[in-house]
Amino acid sequence: MPTALAADPAVSRLHSPVIAWFEAHARDLPWRRPDAGPWGVMVSEFMLQQTPVSRVLPVYEQWISRWPRPADLAKEAPGEAVRAWGRLGYPRRALRLHGAAVAITERHGGDVPTQHAQLLALPGIGEYTAAAVASFAYGQRHAVLDTNVRRVFARAVTGVQYPPNATTAAERKLARALLPEDEATAARWAAASMELGALVCTARNEDCGRCPLAEHCAWLAAGKPAHEGPARRGQTYAGTDRQVRGKLLAVLREAVHPVPQAALDRVWDEPVQRARALDGLVADGLVEPLPDGSYRLPLT
Repeated sequence: MPTALAADPAVSRLHSPVIAWFEAHARDLPWRRPDAGPWGVMVSEFMLQQTPVSRVLPVYEQWISRWPRPADLAKEAPGEAVRAWGRLGYPRRALRLHGAAVAITERHGGDVPTQHAQLLALPGIGEYTAAAVASFAYGQRHAVLDTNVRRVFARAVTGVQYPPNATTAAERKLARALLPEDEATAARWAAASMELGALVCTARNEDCGRCPLAEHCAWLAAGKPAHEGPARRGQTYAGTDRQVRGKLLAVLREAVHPVPQAALDRVWDEPVQRARALDGLVADGLVEPLPDGSYRLPLT
């Protein structure tokens, strides 16, 4: 049954212009093509978390070429997933994707499950990824809330420049209320609102002159008031443990054989931070220590 907000004509007017804009301006991305299938959609969703499309594209193509089905990945050691992940960052996503592939192979005969609850039950898959795969791969009606969608809704409907730092219950309620009732239209709306946030209603330098929601946007109508909440700090990388972890993993990815401690010691001069980063990689299951003091990517 439609909610009061969804039934509001002012809200329903948002759908058609955004979907029409998407039909004309959507990027031709490999995971959007029919031959990508549900597995291609799932792989892309894991890779795109906190990572730009330009960095994902070459890794995605190599990944799908090597492992076109979940069972192909499941047969490999998890360390191979970490190796193939390259420099996408946040490499625990590679382990989670490998774990999901194993579960899909064991529980679902190698086919990505169709139901949201089944997707959510897979290891490494949270609410966002389950909704995204159900929507983008199977055309189902789910609220798909990534950073881009949250920003579009914050501006167009709520009238503020940025959404909260973490997704709130109010945002989820709004996203559900904004869903078109028709399942196929809802799936298209999810993809279209996400693309709008990625290409036009961006975090910086939003292009309101190109936006299909300009005449309906509450934030624009209010004169684009500046953000009044806590300062939004960009992520730092240089000198962090995350950078050290990346350098250590780069050595292990490129190695055919286990890597001695001395080779890892050359990666970073500061021994305490280096040891902390290496310990973190071991604790996260990304690196396996061997009895002789060497290290390798995990085999199990």
